[in-house]
Amino acid sequence: MTITATKPLDNSNSNPVDAPAHAPSRWGPRLWAVLFVAGLAMFLDALDVSMVGVALPSIGAELGLETASLQWIVNGYILGYGGLLLLGGRMADLLGRRRVFLAALVVFGAASLIGGMVDSEALLIASRIVKGVAAAFTAPAALSIITTTFKEGHDRNKALSIFAVFGATGYASGLIASGLLTSIDWRLTFYAPVAVVAVVLVAAFIVVPRTAENERGGIDFAGSATLTGGMLAAVYTIVTVPETGFTPLVTATAVAAVALLAAFFVIEKRIAHPLVRLSIFKVKSIVRANLAALAIFGSYISFQTIVSLYLQNTLRWEPLTMALALAPAGILVAFLSPFAGRLIDRYGTKPMIIASMAAFVLGYVWFIVRGGSAEPNYLADYLPAFLLLGLGFAIGFSSVMVQATEGIADDEQGLASGLVQTSGQIGGAVVLAVVTGLITGGAATGIAQYRPGLYMVTAVALIGLAASATALFGRRAEDTVEAA
Repeated sequence: MTITATKPLDNSNSNPVDAPAHAPSRWGPRLWAVLFVAGLAMFLDALDVSMVGVALPSIGAELGLETASLQWIVNGYILGYGGLLLLGGRMADLLGRRRVFLAALVVFGAASLIGGMVDSEALLIASRIVKGVAAAFTAPAALSIITTTFKEGHDRNKALSIFAVFGATGYASGLIASGLLTSIDWRLTFYAPVAVVAVVLVAAFIVVPRTAENERGGIDFAGSATLTGGMLAAVYTIVTVPETGFTPLVTATAVAAVALLAAFFVIEKRIAHPLVRLSIFKVKSIVRANLAALAIFGSYISFQTIVSLYLQNTLRWEPLTMALALAPAGILVAFLSPFAGRLIDRYGTKPMIIASMAAFVLGYVWFIVRGGSAEPNYLADYLPAFLLLGLGFAIGFSSVMVQATEGIADDEQGLASGLVQTSGQIGGAVVLAVVTGLITGGAATGIAQYRPGLYMVTAVALIGLAASATALFGRRAEDTVEAA
């Protein structure tokens, strides 16, 4: 069956989400196969994130790592991922999505294998950074394979909702598998993804169509280097200041962060073929989608880290017990995500994202109010919070991805896909860095040690809710003017 592509649309200030949807089409085996392979990449990323999150206390116990060091195992991956996502998306557009996808998968598998073999904190974190860099190329390539394969409208909405199911399944599977594997040896959580990589490689080689190289434009390595370097310096500063204050080294990294990030924007304005076409931010719906991604991932990655440390280190839960406690959120996402496409068709992405952010806020508030008991009742104190978070992700992920990529021409789908995922990963890195500083170094114990971090997580979700809500207010104002 011929793989269809979306038509380039006008990237004006009009809201691309309001563009008329294409009629549903019948999917043949080839389309399903392409979606399955792209979904496996999402499964792999979610699997890795949840497996490492559960294993953190065991890694810290064996290698003698404090919380500030453990967060780099998470943030090393996130920063490698988020810092190079835009470059990964751009290279997928220019060099061919299939080629970039396959090469990055090989690096991902190798880094995962090495991470399970090392005993050094520095080498473990380095392997995580390399693994994140590889994911920075697989993720936007996979998402742009979907957005250029399925027509904008019903077909793409449906494909992205199924794409989210793979992520939820990977997350839930990673929790349970990590609980089992960590009980034996945390290193097995690094080896397990290698088997998944092998399956994805074979399947991708067979079913993903070759795409022609795009000769228009070059690769903005300078922009990529300044963005990644600036983010690394910023996160290092945020993590280190609470412990050491502004030492000469920390001051230097803070200045470097500001200088590099400023240089990034100067480069993007002046270079002929920028990593980020800054005019894309004139599309308000794309800006809101990226803010929502930042809030969703920024809050939840930090929340998972807090819960993992609190339940295992403070309440002394076993890894498998903690993993099973979190699993209902992933199961709910897997169950509800297939219906997200229909809801987007009916209501649009704006109300869906607002409802998603509201669910996240309520979930975090519930955990703050009910989750601090020394002998918690799981069904009453924890489960409602986890289900609310699962609901928020189920209806929010697909909506954000649709809003962020709709109305974008095929040759910039990698950019749009990479941009929204970058927002999520950078949000995760920065918020986790702040949260780590808030929950370490104090004299408080028990849940009191983690409350400042939980307040920060909730505040980020509230900001995301407020930013999303402006879309409805803006729409109503536009409708009033048109009626007048």
